[in-house]
Amino acid sequence: MTANEIFDLINKHPVFHLATMDGDQPRVRGMLLFRADENGFVFHTASTKDVFNQLMANPKAEMCFACGDVQIRVTGTFELNEDPALREEIFNHPSRKFLQAWKDNGIDKLLKVFVMKNCTAVTWTMATNFEPKQPIKLC
Repeated sequence: MTANEIFDLINKHPVFHLATMDGDQPRVRGMLLFRADENGFVFHTASTKDVFNQLMANPKAEMCFACGDVQIRVTGTFELNEDPALREEIFNHPSRKFLQAWKDNGIDKLLKVFVMKNCTAVTWTMATNFEPKQPIKLC
């Protein structure tokens, strides 16, 4: 599978599970991706969430996407992105209408945007279940 095929699948299936570390305890939760491309994997959360503090303490993480019969695990390092243009793009995107209430209530500063960089992916299917993993460089 190529990097572009992976980006295409992930952007069509934006729900993922994110694994972070809380001290020495792994934590996993479901998240919603904003987008993935050669510039990185973009998602957002609130500064009041545990996931925000965990990524600030240890930015290494792994995402797992279920894309039909293909599972894609992406490993990399998250960076906090404070670009106002990206924040506005997220707030104005049709898939993020639920964030409008943050702006309406004056709590839009809670929105924190992360971009995963230095990404590699491994894919899994039932057909490749016992084959060695072949990491694919993404970003």
